[in-house]
Amino acid sequence: MLHYVGLDVSVKSVSICVVDRERKVLARGGTSSDPDVIALFISVHAAGPERFVHESGILAIWLTRELEKRDLPVICIDARKVHKALSGRINKSDPGDAEGLAQLARTGRFSRVHIRSEASERVRVLIGARECLIRIRKDLEAHVRGVMKVFGIYMGSVGRASLRQGFRDQFAEAGQTNPALGVMAGMFIPIHRPCARLWKRGMKISGSSRAKAALPAVS
Repeated sequence: MLHYVGLDVSVKSVSICVVDRERKVLARGGTSSDPDVIALFISVHAAGPERFVHESGILAIWLTRELEKRDLPVICIDARKVHKALSGRINKSDPGDAEGLAQLARTGRFSRVHIRSEASERVRVLIGARECLIRIRKDLEAHVRGVMKVFGIYMGSVGRASLRQGFRDQFAEAGQTNPALGVMAGMFIPIHRPCARLWKRGMKISGSSRAKAALPAVS
């Protein structure tokens, strides 16, 4: 007998529904979002499922990888299109959505979502962290220029990387004569170093020219 499984996933819990090729509901249940618990439920109620779907969401990438490691034929599908497909259902609950997903798994009428590799995800995380640090650094540079004008000190722009070292040197020199500026300089100056480290680490992990093109040069 062919089994089709739908998972309605939230952060802490998962609603599961199993149907057969005749649309009959064979099992319903709820588990935690632990992949081992989910796999155990499936092994009991739908050994060797034909197709196994869940929506894209915050846990989708991690959950898909973990269930694949347990030899389950899991497919992550587009949540926006699933919402349209299930919007006409009367029973809008987690178990009801799980049944709707199981029926979509049975019919095959869904859009599959590509799951990035772990290596790609690591590079993506590094890019995001580096962009965040660069935004913080630029905000601080603008704030420093404004603060220094109060003390009659004009700080030049830092539109190019070659000018940034001069900006830091000028800021450090001002910090030696004013305790408040010294505290600011002590916090600002080290921010550039992790940006450079993240760049180098991202290149080492990716090892690809495509990832390198996606990362702007450190400035």
